Amino acid sequence: MIGIGTRAELTILREKPVGVFLDAENLGEILLPRREMPTEWAIGGQVDVFIYLDSEDRLVATLKKPRAIPGEFAKLTCIAVTPVGAFLDWGLPKDLLVPFREQKTRMEVGKDYLVKVLVDEESQRIVATTRIARHIDVTPANFATGDEVDLIVYGKTPMGYKAIVDNTHTGLIFANEVFQELALGEKLKGWIAGVRADEKIDLCLHPPGRTRVDDLEKQIMGELIARGGFWALTDKSPAEEIYSELGVSKRTFKQTLGALLRKRLVTKTETGMRLN
Repeated sequence: MIGIGTRAELTILREKPVGVFLDAENLGEILLPRREMPTEWAIGGQVDVFIYLDSEDRLVATLKKPRAIPGEFAKLTCIAVTPVGAFLDWGLPKDLLVPFREQKTRMEVGKDYLVKVLVDEESQRIVATTRIARHIDVTPANFATGDEVDLIVYGKTPMGYKAIVDNTHTGLIFANEVFQELALGEKLKGWIAGVRADEKIDLCLHPPGRTRVDDLEKQIMGELIARGGFWALTDKSPAEEIYSELGVSKRTFKQTLGALLRKRLVTKTETGMRLN
């Protein structure tokens, strides 16, 4: 069913001076303003549009793609504060409202905020909220160790970084697995390191288990060959140096080096590792 805040392929019904009217099925006819019309079009043809309410609460279509649609999280910039709330730039002609009741702290013009976009049930307007915790899925997650997921960083604790997982649940990237500062709202790929008995999700920034070790083995062997058979990197090297060279934690490097030693592909010395 076509709804507010969705994209759809709609049929062009007729042209008027203000634009063309589209068949939005259950929503009736909606306007695609002339300024939004594609270069080439025809009555009976179709256009891919996003549906929302304009500043006068009329259904309207746009060819533009918002930076986030209802159900998604995004980091957006506050461009205005008015008596009804703050407005964010989300890439459409009508800016995105964050009502005061949906602001965890009062927003300021020019600052970026992580928000969730949603359709207000009462007004049917598309709005945003910074009250992230209210909109996290608390039902048991259907994730398995090793699953690749999309992450959005939304907080930091002494234990590590809190991240939104696939726009639904939350998990934790432990501090000892992170070797660079992660910014609020930063989007990155991650993997499920495990789901605990209490349903809390542990995350990592590299594939866990055998797959990651196999990939890292190939990476290290290739680097050794490129360096003439010797590399001044050992399991006693600082974690920061290991991450800078290979982009992995010291624990993962030691695990991989151990595998290479058991296969007798390399020899460990006091100052590095040597290709056999």
